[in-house]
Amino acid sequence: MLESKKEGMPITKPISLKNQYLIAVVGPVTVALFFFIFNDQIHASIVAFFLLFLLSILAMFFELKPVLFTAFSCALIWDFLFLKPQFGLLVENTDDLIRLLTFFIVASLNGVLTHKIRKAEKLLWDREEKENIVKLYNTLFSSLSHELRTPVTTISGCTDSLIKHGSILSENDRNQLLTEISSASFRLNQQINNLLNMSRLESGFLQIRKNWCDIRELAEQVVDGLKYKFGEHHVTLNIQRDLPMVSLDFGLIQQVLLNLLNNALLYTHLDSSILITIVLENNHLILKVEDNGPGMPEVEMEKAFDKFFRGTNALAGGTGLGLSIVKGYTEAHQGTVSIKKSDMGGAEFIVNIPVSLNELYETS
Repeated sequence: MLESKKEGMPITKPISLKNQYLIAVVGPVTVALFFFIFNDQIHASIVAFFLLFLLSILAMFFELKPVLFTAFSCALIWDFLFLKPQFGLLVENTDDLIRLLTFFIVASLNGVLTHKIRKAEKLLWDREEKENIVKLYNTLFSSLSHELRTPVTTISGCTDSLIKHGSILSENDRNQLLTEISSASFRLNQQINNLLNMSRLESGFLQIRKNWCDIRELAEQVVDGLKYKFGEHHVTLNIQRDLPMVSLDFGLIQQVLLNLLNNALLYTHLDSSILITIVLENNHLILKVEDNGPGMPEVEMEKAFDKFFRGTNALAGGTGLGLSIVKGYTEAHQGTVSIKKSDMGGAEFIVNIPVSLNELYETS
């Protein structure tokens, strides 16, 4: 089970209220006793500074009442150990009394303000999370209007034709309708998989099931599955000869290659060439998908793997989730994915994944 890490506010396990009050006493006592050893060499104001610093840190994690209790503990301990008379709560002179009251007020305000800042940051973080969720749902619902409805309509129409006119249709016409149904089913399955896969990544946990896989079989299945979209595209599969079995999640890496190839088909002209290269280098599986299309501006390359991002050269269709899924699945395998300008003139996506090799291959 791999836990995803999201940028932004760190997720920390909340401290129980009982432990907060315990730390509110133990923390100031520990700091004060440490400085009490050097009582003859340092001024009481130095100790007050470090107690305020401790309070600021604790206020980032404590509830408001424990924060105020910490401020009270700091003032009490500072008075007991560092103000005259020592080891007593009475204050000898007015100056020390003013210093004590000032310390308590500053400590309380410091704790309260730090606590409020933390609450404000959490509120802002929650608001951004809600906005992202709304954006996700809006995107998914908008995709339903085309990306899911179109293949469903195709399947429905072809099925009706077969049911109503199947007996009078020629074998060629029936085969064409069945091909349309198969292509639409594959497209529908691809879109549903993208939505489900993004949900898996967004949940923060992803189950990796590694097995010995034949990369050639994986790549050929992806290419065969997308042939209905090729049209006049020229797709070439270049796989290292005698590539051994490698240990990875077949389904996830298949989805990685499928999304990369689909992306290339989406961003290139109909007569473009697409080259898929798969090699093994130093126990790393290198998977490249490059084309001779219009390419991608450098400013867009930095955003290519962001959710919902669609480049300016994109044709109609797509949800902008494909490349973010590629990134998530690649990183789940402890790998990396990058993009650069291809020698063919278009874009080149490079997936680099560390893999375990079949023992027979390693010893040969």
